[in-house]
Amino acid sequence: MIAAAASPGVWPLLRIWMPQLLTAAQGTLRMTAAAFAIAAVVGLLFGLARLSRHRMLSRFAVGYIEVVRGTPALTQLFLIYFSLPSVGIVLRAFEAAVIGLGLNGAAYLAEVYRAGIQAIHRGQREAAYSIGMTHLEAMRFIILPQAVRIVLPPMANYAIALLKDTSIASLISAPELMLRARDLSSEYFMPMRLYLTAGLMYLIMAYPLSRAVRFLEYRLSHGR
Repeated sequence: MIAAAASPGVWPLLRIWMPQLLTAAQGTLRMTAAAFAIAAVVGLLFGLARLSRHRMLSRFAVGYIEVVRGTPALTQLFLIYFSLPSVGIVLRAFEAAVIGLGLNGAAYLAEVYRAGIQAIHRGQREAAYSIGMTHLEAMRFIILPQAVRIVLPPMANYAIALLKDTSIASLISAPELMLRARDLSSEYFMPMRLYLTAGLMYLIMAYPLSRAVRFLEYRLSHGR
């Protein structure tokens, strides 16, 4: 009881913790944005390759998707951060986390793109061919613009999941929120308070995204 009475209150400590946690949260948001950009672009390429008429290209895309989705994201981060230096490729923790999470997300978004493209009626593609469009032109001007309406909500949901999944990057010492909370916990010996604070900050960051997803789903369904 004497130790409890002598321990400082939480509010004075929050004044010390919050500037550091807020700076770390900015790193989390930057990591999320960069990894999402990689996942969106690479995922589209693999999604198109998955649907390609070229058998080898399609098989390569399927193999990538199955391997990445079938192995833990943490294992992939460890391979990128700890194994690549053995072949002369040295990445900073933040860069390794962005690349690892981005390539991991690309496998999931590739399937989202594939489902969105296949949801467009085949007759529209045949109509595009009948007026002289090539396969690429049909994809660019007819199929993909319509598929966007289908894939946007699941992509936004993936962005929310990615924001939370950045916490595993703390295990390779990438500068983000969970790493800072863990370091402060080892310094102040208040893990419950610090991890609850970090969890609340994740919720605050994710909540606007979840509201945006609901609004997006409403607008797209209303537009139909």
